[in-house]
Amino acid sequence: MDQVITPATIIEIEQALSEVAEIKAARIVSSAEGVIQEIHVLALPSKTPKQLVRDIESTIMARFGIPVDHRKVSIAQLGAESMPTVAEPVHERAKIQAVNTEVSGVNAIVTVTLGFEDEVYIGRAEGPASQTGRLRLIAQATLNAVEQYAHGAYGFALEDVSIVQLGHERVAVCCVMLVTPLGEQAFAGSALDRQNDRDSIVRATLDAIDRRLGFFTTT
Repeated sequence: MDQVITPATIIEIEQALSEVAEIKAARIVSSAEGVIQEIHVLALPSKTPKQLVRDIESTIMARFGIPVDHRKVSIAQLGAESMPTVAEPVHERAKIQAVNTEVSGVNAIVTVTLGFEDEVYIGRAEGPASQTGRLRLIAQATLNAVEQYAHGAYGFALEDVSIVQLGHERVAVCCVMLVTPLGEQAFAGSALDRQNDRDSIVRATLDAIDRRLGFFTTT
């Protein structure tokens, strides 16, 4: 037997349905005795009608203890153009302004200069002047420049960097560990070695960071 409800309860149910994320408006048609005969809903197209009917049934049952026959529910969905749009953030890309290496004896000093949002950030790293060592210094100096931009909000640890041969292409690859109070997470980046080893290492390092931060892709 259908449950009888008061006009005040009908208003409360309509309000409750309107609180469901996809539902823009809800109207209930009842008989003179107070039995729900029709439920009309205007909704966004982010869910299928079948899913919306389940949400309507669950909302009314959970909040009012009233079972609803799904055949009484009528769904009218708005067009896709009615969906709220979320503008994707536009980020200015980091620009490689200079990569300099100074070798003194067995040690090397590398400075990487990045331009970002009309500001210049210079990262510096010092260590062994071996071929592999200099690649690591370039990546480390890049991370140091990024940390300056981030004002210490992020901590980075360089895991490894290399230039590898993939088919006919030389590719710079870099693995960076993002260190936060919640723990560590590794990210890898790559860049084709089309110009020179130094720039490709910087690009690969920034590409690894871009996996997490989303705005250090270079130009």
